[in-house]
Amino acid sequence: MPKIHANGVELYYELHGPENAPLLVLNNGIIMNAATSWVFQTKALVRMYRVLQYDCRGQGQSDHPETPYTMELHADDLCTLLSALGYHKAHLAGISYGGEVAQAFALKYPERTSSLILADTVSEVGAELRITVESWMNAVRACDAEAFFNATVPWNFSPTFIADNPRLLADARKRYEQLDFAAILRLCECFLKVNFTARLDEIKCLTCIMVGSVDLLKGPAYAAILKKRIPHAELHILQGAGHASCWERPQEFNTVVLGFLSKQVS
Repeated sequence: MPKIHANGVELYYELHGPENAPLLVLNNGIIMNAATSWVFQTKALVRMYRVLQYDCRGQGQSDHPETPYTMELHADDLCTLLSALGYHKAHLAGISYGGEVAQAFALKYPERTSSLILADTVSEVGAELRITVESWMNAVRACDAEAFFNATVPWNFSPTFIADNPRLLADARKRYEQLDFAAILRLCECFLKVNFTARLDEIKCLTCIMVGSVDLLKGPAYAAILKKRIPHAELHILQGAGHASCWERPQEFNTVVLGFLSKQVS
């Protein structure tokens, strides 16, 4: 398992694709992991890009330190990881929590950000979203995998996807039992502090925003804020997709990513 000591923690990472191709970083959602969550993206993206998949602190196979997490700390971790791997600049993509990490990185390290791809993510936490996440945190504090599964799945997937994929969800239910609930709680606490909206006009790189049309968690209204506030941003709505749009509409997701990146110069 490749790991690098970065900013005081061991970070798990995977590199795929041609070594001389432009670097594209994939930032995970809060319950995702680098090893399995991009299964529908990696093969398509490595044809043109060097793809870095990694677990931020508190996720997957990276360290889960028992200290508070912040988006700025995640950004510093990624910056240190990139330097350790020999990369100065990268295209950054992130879905959900990963999109918030990508925003934090772009704001703190604009000179190291070639472009941004933000999927099903937010720049602020509205009252309704806060209540939803706090309900998740109640299940996490109780270390109740079944309650956490039931609380999150209807928000993470569209009704059609849930109805059509019982086996996938049955497997996911088993994986919930293996989650580090203390780390999940720290990630949720970090998320609830997201407040980037007033600074979005500082993002000068070209930005691609994607959102599932039926994302009930971080849906089109939040994407509209990003589109309005980030200069040079384009918006793509993936019809019929819920919050996990990279799973529900992988071909459309990949097409948007590759089309956007093809317009970049570095």
